[in-house]
Amino acid sequence: MFLCSSLAVAAEPVLARIAAGGKLVIAHRESSIPFSYVDADKRPVGYAMDLCLNLAEVIRKKTGAKKMEVEFLMVTSSTRIAAIAEGRADLECGATTNNAERREKVAFTIPHFITGARLLVRADSPATRIEDFEGKKIVSTKGTTPLKAVVQANKERLMNITILESADHAQGVEMVEKGAAGAFVMDDVLLYGLASNRPDPAALKIVGKYLTTEALAIMLPKNDPEFKKLVDDEMRRLILSREIYPIYDKWFMKPIPPHDKALNLPVNSLLKDFWKFPTDFVPF
Repeated sequence: MFLCSSLAVAAEPVLARIAAGGKLVIAHRESSIPFSYVDADKRPVGYAMDLCLNLAEVIRKKTGAKKMEVEFLMVTSSTRIAAIAEGRADLECGATTNNAERREKVAFTIPHFITGARLLVRADSPATRIEDFEGKKIVSTKGTTPLKAVVQANKERLMNITILESADHAQGVEMVEKGAAGAFVMDDVLLYGLASNRPDPAALKIVGKYLTTEALAIMLPKNDPEFKKLVDDEMRRLILSREIYPIYDKWFMKPIPPHDKALNLPVNSLLKDFWKFPTDFVPF
């Protein structure tokens, strides 16, 4: 932790580096549908990616760097925080939860989604809650808050669940499909996206009460106030002007790649309320 903090303090401010001819590096995910994933042409796409590309244009204008290069860096759940904290990326555009532990290493802008962790199971599973997996196996993705939540719940409720770790979200879904785990625990919005793009979406279902409440936001370097203010101001403008809503609808209400299926998830009440007074402060 000390090493990451030292690197963050010593790093050149993002805007100054770009103004001097440097490139903007955007970190993205491989399978965090619909936030950040790669399409059939291996290009990073998604809701968070669209927001970050909008931010890139604002950064370009602010620095006057008309020829600013944008480079993409694929990260995983376990490498994304280090990529920002160690200066290998300037923005992490995915489905990352803003929480106190992570804020010790990185900063976050205003949330672009609020969700919670639930259970993805096979359609023929009788399970409807986490307690139904007592003495059985479930899986969650390494380095995620849902994994920590289910480990804590298992410990507190003495359920004797065997908790497996998947390398990424896609692997977690595959483990459920193949019967290697009874459930995959992840943010429900990601579960809907992952299930909709499986060969047989009807073979899966999402069940259970929320195990967590999570504000998802773009990650930024810590201790770079000028860069953070620019990003926060643009996110706030997008929200208050309602320009963010067509971007949201594009990824949550309309058919999306790679299978041209719609998630049909309108803006939920938690996010609507949060966006009335958009802030980077989250109470959970």
